[in-house]
Amino acid sequence: MEEKVQVREESMVAQGNPPASLVVRGGTVLTFDAQGTVATGFAAAGDRIVAVGDEVSAHLGPGTEVVELAGRTVLPGINDSHLHAAWLGARWPHTLIGADGFTAGEDAPMTNPAERRAAILRAGELCTSLGITSYTEPGLGPGETGCFSPEVLEEYAALAREGRLRARVTVLRLFGLLDGRSTLDDFERGLATPVPEATRDWLDVSGVKIFADGIAPMCTAWTHHGYPDGSHGSLLVDGEDDQDRARKLAGMISLAHAAGLSVGVHATGDRSIEAALANLRRGDHIVHGDLVTPAQLAAMASAGVGLTVQPAIAAAMGGALAGVLGADIAAKAWPLREMLDSGVPLTLSSDAPVVTPDWRVHVAAACRLLGTRGANPELMTRLLRCYTAAAAVQDGAAEWKGTLEPGKVADFVVLAENPLEADPAALPGVAVEATFTGGRCVYSGLR
Repeated sequence: MEEKVQVREESMVAQGNPPASLVVRGGTVLTFDAQGTVATGFAAAGDRIVAVGDEVSAHLGPGTEVVELAGRTVLPGINDSHLHAAWLGARWPHTLIGADGFTAGEDAPMTNPAERRAAILRAGELCTSLGITSYTEPGLGPGETGCFSPEVLEEYAALAREGRLRARVTVLRLFGLLDGRSTLDDFERGLATPVPEATRDWLDVSGVKIFADGIAPMCTAWTHHGYPDGSHGSLLVDGEDDQDRARKLAGMISLAHAAGLSVGVHATGDRSIEAALANLRRGDHIVHGDLVTPAQLAAMASAGVGLTVQPAIAAAMGGALAGVLGADIAAKAWPLREMLDSGVPLTLSSDAPVVTPDWRVHVAAACRLLGTRGANPELMTRLLRCYTAAAAVQDGAAEWKGTLEPGKVADFVVLAENPLEADPAALPGVAVEATFTGGRCVYSGLR
């Protein structure tokens, strides 16, 4: 019978070491620190890691909880940098796109605090079952209703104050319509609306999202390429013409910066990326970037502007993109190899519930896009860092989360196998056996 992860208390006198509340040992610990350290265990006191190495038993003390890995693998908690959790909780198990294209399923009602709370908590349970300990909720604010309303943000804040969030949440406020238009005046008014008070470790509301355009398969991405009807799409920011819309987009970004906020811009067309990049700065990021060019990647890398992409969506929508822009252009969209090699701060994400929130599916899809077959530890490490360390950088939280190092929070996931040794096609079958956030077990299928 397969040996299970054991969690128990053990006591011994700590000699010259800070006593730990949690010791994890007996497996492979992928820290994803700058040196690429691989250890067999680590110790945490409270919610913080105090030691990483092969001799962490020296930190055992009265009441220390011990996780015996029995050869399993630990990596930092997964951070999905673009996940609509309230919407996910309202739709699950349905997504918008499945294996056979667009799927059925409707959102659950979101008309009162109880329904909003239930959706957030349901998404949190799902996330922790997948090893997700942090995520970005990208687009809550005035002008929207249901899953994207300001009332959802208020419910997040209430849950944070009550200590009931299962994962750490970064919220980007939205001052227009999701996938729709916005105005400079509405954006300025939205910035003046109050932000619920919450703790930054669990709920951070220090960014905004702007929809620059739509998506190319719907002929709404703003691009230099022509659609079948001869159009090129346009910016979703209201304005008299392209130049005026670009000027107002720049105005929104400038207002956000003046307020001390980071900016995430939904931009899928090369022209919308171009317009946004002229005004973004280090710490900001482009969301999707489907038709990004090599020159734009170089400019983003130089400026420290990040990019958040969704490999499973890219794999699913390639045919639809070819249908409106041609096979040659579609073949150059989502240039993941160039993204990885450009030096751009790159994160991978799901955009759930557009598709599944399962990061294993997205990493496997990334490997398919790259044409990778068979185990490739170096590439797998780079892709997993996009879901951990790099995502913490996007959150502005790299000093306290994203890697397993002393001083950082004990957010981690226990996997049945080492993902660095797995064939990418088999990665979705590698079981998540336990998830810890702040040194506290929030999911276990084995205890």
